[in-house]
Amino acid sequence: MKAVKENTKDYILRTVAPIFNKKGYVATSLSDLEKATSMTKGAIYRNFKSKEDLAVQAFKYNIKLVLAPLSILLSEEKSATKRLQILTDYYRNYLDKTDNLGGCPLINIGIDTHFTNPELFRMAQKAGTNLRGDLRKILEDGIAQDEFRESIEVEIVAQNLFSMIEGSIFVATLHESNDYVTSMMDHIDYLVQYDFKK
Repeated sequence: MKAVKENTKDYILRTVAPIFNKKGYVATSLSDLEKATSMTKGAIYRNFKSKEDLAVQAFKYNIKLVLAPLSILLSEEKSATKRLQILTDYYRNYLDKTDNLGGCPLINIGIDTHFTNPELFRMAQKAGTNLRGDLRKILEDGIAQDEFRESIEVEIVAQNLFSMIEGSIFVATLHESNDYVTSMMDHIDYLVQYDFKK
């Protein structure tokens, strides 16, 4: 059976996505992109409208790369308690999962573009809002399925869980130690078991 050849656009995205994530939008130069892809400016921009378009597509690619496996795992489980366990297990090794990519794309691009690129910043905000919404849905399902207390303030708890996850990733990256993430995931597991459950 003949292997399917990767199309040029996919090749460019796969190649430059880690560069944008590591260096940031402003610091990533055209020569960085040309060198990494072994392609000319014209060849790159035949597939993308602009550097902005390429950066947007690269961010989408990176987010999908790190969150699609988690989404698949979560979709295979109905129990809210088990879904939160899947989530904490996934994030325990998140730094390893994102190391080749240059770290967490949500944090990297969110910080990098806050004052420099409103479109990319809004995309990072939207990705964060979606993740927080997923957490809220798990909590709502847990209440509906009689796993969690009805008195849980879903919006606040989802926001807190999101902050714990992303905050621990940021601090772990800053200190180059996964212990911060592991400790926070243990804390979330504790909350699920002893605070959320009926």
